[in-house]
Amino acid sequence: MENRRRTGAEYEQKAAEYLEGLGWKILERNFRCRTGEIDLIALEGAVLVFVEVKYRRSSAYGNPAEAVDARKQRTICRVADYYRMRHGISEDCSVRFDVAAIQGGEICLIRNAFPYQ
Repeated sequence: MENRRRTGAEYEQKAAEYLEGLGWKILERNFRCRTGEIDLIALEGAVLVFVEVKYRRSSAYGNPAEAVDARKQRTICRVADYYRMRHGISEDCSVRFDVAAIQGGEICLIRNAFPYQ
């Protein structure tokens, strides 16, 4: 389990560096509350983006993005609500949910991976 956590942290770091290279500002890494966790929270311009990072060594177990199922999406949305409430972020603020799918060494950013639920 510790090894998986370390691997996850390593790929979250790679995803954060990738997003910063696109000009995004990383606000939080591994934001946690009782409801769950969001890997990365960033600003792309004026849009607040909640990013789930998923890594797979190979395609043997499918595309990494497929691991972000409906249950996980609902959890991410609840945590995003809590983050916005805790930081006093207006309901008018544009919000998006992305997935950074990493397979091998390749990062595929899926913008608007799922709608708010």
